[in-house]
This record gives sequence, C-alpha cells and structure tokens, in this order.
Amino acid sequence: MTTVKIAIASNEAEATALSSDITRLNLDLDRQSEILSKLNRELSDIDETISEGEKMIASQFEKAENSEKKQQLDQIKQKQTILDIDKQKTQNLIKELDIKKQELNDSIAKINDKKYAEDIHLGKVDSELETMQEKIYEDYSLTYDTCLEYKRPDFDITVAMPEIYRIKKEIQKLGAVNINAIDDVKVLLERYEEKSSQVADLTKAESELTEIIRDLSKEMTTRFDTAFQKISENFKVTFKELFGGGNAKLELIESESGDPLEAGVDIVAEPPGKKLQNITLLSGGEKALTAIAILFSILKLRPMPFCLLDEIEAALDDSNVERFAQYLKRFSKVTQFIVITHRKPTMELADSLYGVTMEEKGVSRTVSVKLADAIKNLEQENKNGAV
Repeated sequence: MTTVKIAIASNEAEATALSSDITRLNLDLDRQSEILSKLNRELSDIDETISEGEKMIASQFEKAENSEKKQQLDQIKQKQTILDIDKQKTQNLIKELDIKKQELNDSIAKINDKKYAEDIHLGKVDSELETMQEKIYEDYSLTYDTCLEYKRPDFDITVAMPEIYRIKKEIQKLGAVNINAIDDVKVLLERYEEKSSQVADLTKAESELTEIIRDLSKEMTTRFDTAFQKISENFKVTFKELFGGGNAKLELIESESGDPLEAGVDIVAEPPGKKLQNITLLSGGEKALTAIAILFSILKLRPMPFCLLDEIEAALDDSNVERFAQYLKRFSKVTQFIVITHRKPTMELADSLYGVTMEEKGVSRTVSVKLADAIKNLEQENKNGAV
C-alpha cells in the first residue's frame, strides 16, 4: 500500500511538472506569435516603403534633369537596397520563428500525450488501490485507516513471502472456516437428538409391526391350511355329486419362499371312466363342471346370503345341467341364488322366473312367473276340467 501511494505521489508530481511545462511553452508560443505578428507588420511597412520608393524612382528618372536629382535617386536606391537586405533578414527570421513554433507545437503535443498516458496510469493505480482496499476489507474486515495500526516500518515483503505461502497452504488445508460453527453444532446436535429419538421410535414400531406381521402370517397360514383342507374335502364330495362318481383333489404347489400363502393351487380331477389328470386336460364341459364343484366347495365352507351365477352351466350337456340344477336346488336351502340362464333344466327347478321380452321395437318388458303358483293353478285347472 505504501509503495502504491509513493507511485501515486510520483505520478501526480510528474503530471504537475508536465502541466507547468505546457503552460510555459504556451506562454513562449504566445510571445513568439506576438513577435511574428510584429515582424509581419514591419515587413508590410517595408514592402510599402519599397513600393513607394520604386514609384518615386520611376517618376524621378522620368523627371531627372540635373545631377542633384540623380544623386537623390542614387541615395534612394541605396536605401532601397538596405531595405531589401532588411526584408530578407526579416523573412529569414520569420522562417526561423515558424520552425521554432512548429517545434514548440510538437513538444506540446508530445507533452500532452505523455500527460494523457500518465493520467491513464494514475487511474489504473487508483483502481488498484481501491481493489486492494476492498480485498483488505473482505479478507480482514479492516479499512486502510484501521489497518495502519498493524503497520511495521521494518517489514520486508521479499523476506516474508515464503512464510506467507506456508501460512496460506496451512489455511487451505484447514478448509473453509465457518465462524458460526458453534451455533451450527448446537442446531445439528438438537436435530441429531430429535432424529435419534425418531429412529428409536421407528425401530421399536418396526419391531412391533414385524411381530404383528409374524403373528398375522402364522394365523393366516393356520386358517389357510384349515380352510384349504376343508375346501379340498368339500371338493371331493361335491365333485362326485356333480359328476355322479369319479375323484378329485386340490394340491398346493410349493413356492420358492416356502410360504403356503404364496403357493399355487393345482386342480386334479378324475371324471367317471377317466384317469386322474390335471384340469387342463379335460374337455370344456368337464372344466366348467369342475369349476362349479370348486365354487360350491367354497360356499359350503362359508355360505353367503345370496349368490349371482351368470350362465355358468352354458358349456354343460343336458345330463350334467340336470345334475347341476338339482344340486343347486338342494343348496338353495342355505344360499339364495340368482341365476342367469337359458338352459331348461335349470329354469324348471327355479322358484321364480324373470324374463325380458321386446314386444315392440325399442320397448322392453319384464315378465315374472312363480313356478309354485303356476303349478297350483295348472293342477286346479286340470281338476276343474276332469269334473
């Protein structure tokens, strides 16, 4: 900073000296301009005098008659010669002054250029000084005036540079310094304790949930095994009732995890007159009847208030449809069935029939019939007819 201030003072002194030189040269130029103007005026007067003398000589030559006048003319010529010599000297002096004036103008131009360069350099020095002051404030939070108390007159920057480099490397190794580190640690410690408490609660909750899931899985496995065994027994009985014989069973396909809840179910059926085989090898009607047997096996385990069946016997032949309808009739004592069907054996054993007819295009009408009432009416009509 001291070196920069010395450079600024030196530049300012040189700029002041240059300004003084420019002022002095301008004064000299003004004086030379005045002398040149005076000489030009004298030269003009000489030219006028010479012109008048020449006119006078010419007129005197014409009028000269005696020697006295010739003598006067000779004197005038001598004076004219002297004036010519003076004129030549004056012109030479004017040329010299012009040359000197040009030299002065060139010197002034060079000095102005030098002054302009020094002004630019001075501006750069001011900018560097301002930058240094800003750096001092950013690095140390000190202004130039407040940091003067730390100034050491005997400080040698060349000797201190190695130590400065060493200290800077040590500072870089420390990394970024956070002046709010203590407060940040307090905040982070509070957050850590809070999160640790939450982690402990979550770990405890996880352990409890794991235990609950384990108990639920055990209970579900037990219930599944029990229900599966009952459904399998019901399936064997229901299959025989619907097919009029044969054998069938349900088998669990063990999963990779060994969990019964993730196991698959394989259906093995042996209709009358056939070998025990997988359901995929049965005909369409046999598959449908086997699926119906499984449905009723599940219903036996846990009967429902009502059940909707949508043409599940459509693929069966007439004999199997009749067995299905009779079985459905027996099972209707426990569960009420709503059956959508087009098969006559099923409709014959139904309690009530509901049909939709379209007597006119775009107009549908629902027709319902209770078969028990219809049978009574028919029997009554038959009796009346017999009477």
